[in-house]
Amino acid sequence: MIIAGITGAIGSGKTTVCKEWEKLGAALYYADDEAKKLMVSDENLKRELVEAFGDETYQSDGSLNKNHLIREAFEKNRVELLNSIVHPAVARHFRLFCEDARNQGEHLVIKEAALLLNKGRPKELNVVVMVHSDRHVRIKRVVERDGISDEKILERDRKQPDFQQLQHLADYIIHNNGTLEELKGKARDLYKQILENHQ
Repeated sequence: MIIAGITGAIGSGKTTVCKEWEKLGAALYYADDEAKKLMVSDENLKRELVEAFGDETYQSDGSLNKNHLIREAFEKNRVELLNSIVHPAVARHFRLFCEDARNQGEHLVIKEAALLLNKGRPKELNVVVMVHSDRHVRIKRVVERDGISDEKILERDRKQPDFQQLQHLADYIIHNNGTLEELKGKARDLYKQILENHQ
């Protein structure tokens, strides 16, 4: 079984690539989505978050108090602390996901994560893919998709890794400055290539 990771900046098109690969039969693990689920379902993780950020981290109904966490982590420059608590829980969960996929006879598992390469190249990955688009193209896409201002996107973009500096860690780079159909075609071609080259 091949374990691959995919990353890219906001608006780069990585989710489109993932959806295309899912259609072709890959088992997809969306790390950011899974992190959000684990933050309300994993009792050990919840306890660690409360210890670090206080009782207000959760609402009385057990849901995450996002406003409090944003204030505590982002506005007080404690994002590294938040990541150091959440990422190990996600890593454990991903290992279980891979075990299940192997038991079910899956050929390809894909982990999608914006911070995939923040600590270097993860050892468990056989393949790393990066989706790259020029900044002005990405901003235009996100404005159209989310209906938010350029300033808001630039603010979010500045908080992301410098993907240009991380390209050397990727085995494959999908350049996506064209149309949606072109990107889907590139995704399908690369899917075949990965299966052929890494079996």
